[in-house]
Amino acid sequence: MTAILEEQRHLKDILKQIVLHPESLTPAHVVGGIRSIVRGEASDAQIGGFLIALKLRRIDNDPEMVVALAQETLRGAIVPDVGLDGKPREDIGMIVDIIGTGGDGWNTFNISTTSSLIAAAAGLTVAKHGSRAFSSNCGSADLLEGMGCNLSAVLPVHVAMFLKEYRYCFILANNFHPSMHYVTKMWNELGFPTPFKVLGPMTNPVVPHRAVIGVNSKALGPVMAEALRIMGRRNYAVVCGDENLDEISIAGDTHVWHIQESGEIRNYTIHPRDFGVPAHPLSEAAGATLEENKATLHRLLSNELEERDIAVRDFVLINTGFLLYVAGTASSMEEGATIARQTLESSKVKSLLESFAKATWTL
Repeated sequence: MTAILEEQRHLKDILKQIVLHPESLTPAHVVGGIRSIVRGEASDAQIGGFLIALKLRRIDNDPEMVVALAQETLRGAIVPDVGLDGKPREDIGMIVDIIGTGGDGWNTFNISTTSSLIAAAAGLTVAKHGSRAFSSNCGSADLLEGMGCNLSAVLPVHVAMFLKEYRYCFILANNFHPSMHYVTKMWNELGFPTPFKVLGPMTNPVVPHRAVIGVNSKALGPVMAEALRIMGRRNYAVVCGDENLDEISIAGDTHVWHIQESGEIRNYTIHPRDFGVPAHPLSEAAGATLEENKATLHRLLSNELEERDIAVRDFVLINTGFLLYVAGTASSMEEGATIARQTLESSKVKSLLESFAKATWTL
């Protein structure tokens, strides 16, 4: 790898290699390209060409390529002081996350964002990695900012305090991955998901100890799971709804690739009935504009549900319940959903969000 990087330090040379000799593309070329970009050496045209070439080469189907992208992205991240070498700080404990790749086209309500709040109120310590909308009407950061959170003010130095005080912190990608702003700018302009899109769930700089990660394609599930396994992640569950949904589906089956403590990847299928929850058509859990999603979240947290909110609530319960199960808080998926419902119907989640939002304005 070192020899290749010494020979081809500039993105222009690496791009030529990818285009003229695509069969010879290696993880080293990918890493070299990213380094050239983050050093500010590449033009917009070269960055755009690089992203398109990687997309056409379908490197997001290759676990080793995905690992190269993820590790190089993490290498340039600002890492909060929340533990060392995978060992949690005693005053913070085990950290979890629930996040999806996005881009599934279903435009559902902000399920993982709501689930992260419920999970924290239920006793887990949650570092929720996320960003503003790219392929949906309302991203995770958009919703929380709409609910009064000043996420741009939450910097790496603040993370440990939030996790200790509230068991919750939102990790806004832009604040923790400054080296990636060249790439972010370009993929927004290109208007289609690039291979970097799969990195969001893999590059939380906190490096959670356990996580539920949604992917927008059943074909991507085993690739993501294997990449995470190679990176040393354990007790992570990759999920994909049968509709190519990047969450646990409320409508039917969901495919799971569960990385065990041993490193074995266990593949199985789950259904809302496993949580003691009825199935609903996805159309009943659709998201909408920021204002409509804010109103839905307010009703959920205030326990003032309307008939149209039932499917969304159940959708949230199964995703939260699975996170509680993966984290070891619940002994079964059904118990996880029960804990999630009890927590949601209390005032704990609303109080947590209000307290977190207020704290983000006092930094």
